[in-house]
Amino acid sequence: MEYRGFGRDLVLRLDPGEEILSSLKDLAAREDLRLASVRGIGAVNHAVLGLFDPKTKQYQANAFDCDMEIVSLTGTVSRMAGEVYLHLHMAAGQRDGTVVGGHLNEATVSATAELVLTRVDGALDRAFSEEIGLNLLKF
Repeated sequence: MEYRGFGRDLVLRLDPGEEILSSLKDLAAREDLRLASVRGIGAVNHAVLGLFDPKTKQYQANAFDCDMEIVSLTGTVSRMAGEVYLHLHMAAGQRDGTVVGGHLNEATVSATAELVLTRVDGALDRAFSEEIGLNLLKF
């Protein structure tokens, strides 16, 4: 991973074999990000994408082990119990033009990924909601 800061933005490049979530978590900790938005594009050859079922309060994960283009990667960086907390969604296009997407659990870069993190002034924590079954932003 290589990155550079430009004002409130951090622009980073991930290289083949790097895992997106762990790289972002490391960067957010290193730069002491408390609240930020994330957006990106690139290519992956492995991704685990989930869908939250509000009835069962469980994630259903789907693994994809094929070459895919990141059509959209978006989300937030916040904190929970003092630790970096990422909430990301990704849509990825497959060879036949179909797109898969969902909550990003893991993804491995195949060629490159270009991501921009934009700092938001302030900080927000998260707290688990028994009612919903998710870690929600706490205002």
